[in-house]
Amino acid sequence: MRTIPAGFVLLALLLSPVPIWAQEADAPPDSVPRLFHTADQCMACHNQLTASSGEDVSIGFDWRSSMMGNSGRDPYWMASVRRETLDHSGLVDAIEDKCSICHLAMARAQSVADGGQGRIFRNLPPGQGTGPYAHLAADGVSCSACHQIQDEKLGTEESFTGGFVIDHTTPMGERVAFGPFEVDEGRTRVMSSASQFHPQVGDHVQSAELCATCHTLYTNARNPQGEIVGQLPEQVPYLEWQHSDYVEDEPCQSCHMPLIQDSVSVAGVLVNPRAEVNRHTFRGGNFLMPRMLNRYRGEMGTVALPQELEATAGQALDNLRNHSATVTVDPVGLEDGRLDVDVLVENLAGHKLPTAYPSRRAWLHVTVKDRGGDVVFESGALRADGSIVGNDNDTDATRYEPHYVEIDGPDQVQIYEPVMVDYAGEVTTGLLWGMKYIKDNRILPLGFDKETAVYDVAVQGEAAEDHDFQGGMDKVRYAVDVGSNPGPFTVEAELWYQPIGFRWARNLAEYETDESARFSRYFDSMSKAVSALLARGVVRIEAAQEEARPTT
Repeated sequence: MRTIPAGFVLLALLLSPVPIWAQEADAPPDSVPRLFHTADQCMACHNQLTASSGEDVSIGFDWRSSMMGNSGRDPYWMASVRRETLDHSGLVDAIEDKCSICHLAMARAQSVADGGQGRIFRNLPPGQGTGPYAHLAADGVSCSACHQIQDEKLGTEESFTGGFVIDHTTPMGERVAFGPFEVDEGRTRVMSSASQFHPQVGDHVQSAELCATCHTLYTNARNPQGEIVGQLPEQVPYLEWQHSDYVEDEPCQSCHMPLIQDSVSVAGVLVNPRAEVNRHTFRGGNFLMPRMLNRYRGEMGTVALPQELEATAGQALDNLRNHSATVTVDPVGLEDGRLDVDVLVENLAGHKLPTAYPSRRAWLHVTVKDRGGDVVFESGALRADGSIVGNDNDTDATRYEPHYVEIDGPDQVQIYEPVMVDYAGEVTTGLLWGMKYIKDNRILPLGFDKETAVYDVAVQGEAAEDHDFQGGMDKVRYAVDVGSNPGPFTVEAELWYQPIGFRWARNLAEYETDESARFSRYFDSMSKAVSALLARGVVRIEAAQEEARPTT
């Protein structure tokens, strides 16, 4: 029988989102090994960590406010899955199983080990699910999910779309948890006693290939009869990274799990400071969802504290603003009432910008003001509801804005996005309708050669023929009729971003389900906060001259 120090038990009870006795009651039959513990049994030791600066760098607290820790609480994901089950009513079981592989990694893996399949709506939302794996579902992508992934098949096609391998046979008490550090015998005994997992070095937990198992996702396109008519590379940031200059020495973790700058212990007991410890913040591009989960924490069963969620949102915004892109405005000419400027956008990320889930979009907001500060031209203004002025897709779901080489009217907007079409060539935001991308002009990472890119990461649409759309950058010419307006002129270009584009949110509102109504209510209430400014460039152009000087 295992023994757990009383201090560990008390702390686990205080931190647990679901009482430990409820977890034990839902354990699988004795004939099948229990594969996972929820994060409370890890947080008991892997919290109370402080850097020399005084900053709290606790692994458990970082994780529980991240999108990994809240993958099972994401109301947008739940509404999207429900939409797919209504669009394809004959595939409900298959949809729930596939969509739970990564978002509910533990719940689905345990169910499969027990002879079942992944189920979503029996186990969610957190605190309301009645299924036998509700406690695991509420824990999202938890510690004992990632740290049990075996070093098998990683980096291969077989590992993609949730093809990670977890041991289904070893009984609890003998299971292994992989980490980046050697653990001495004494600390091994403590961890084994407290968690029933034996620590073992596994360098693969720091590889991009581990992340790729869930962040390289393909979906099968269907027609109205439910037949497979194609395959869509729904999100493939790992493959984009492989085709960039970052592949040599900057894996996913280098940006998304930043190193702590000084030596810290990875556990709050039997302290043993180590260098090169990674934060478990999993910072990315989704600043919206932590704030949504915070605002509606009662409805979504949110466990992370308000300050933790706000810190996570702030880290995402900091990452976006300081490490994603730059914008430069270069004057070309001013003659006969026509002002020409080039706007250069450079991608600082190791994958396309934006990347991953196709609801994400970035766009250019460009304004030209005359001597008196009056606006003589504007493209890409943001409305309060999260839509973009001039974007065809935001006003009409059947249309979309093309990629532009030159913009000469306010009804034209440069939007960096993927646009899917279905079996009939109609624009769609339904993943299982999506057969291919008719547009993909997301800004390429440095070193990306669009001429040699494989289909799954290829540029699609007009950007493929745009010579100014290359690895690491895009350059757009703005030709503005300034007429008789007096100069000098101030040209400002801003790059904006949304993790959930207006059309992707608006299309869900058409479905009369609890999940769709809930998310639509959340989105509408926060529509003024669904966008973020990533970068800005400004230049002042003298009247009747081609000289220009930057302004701040």
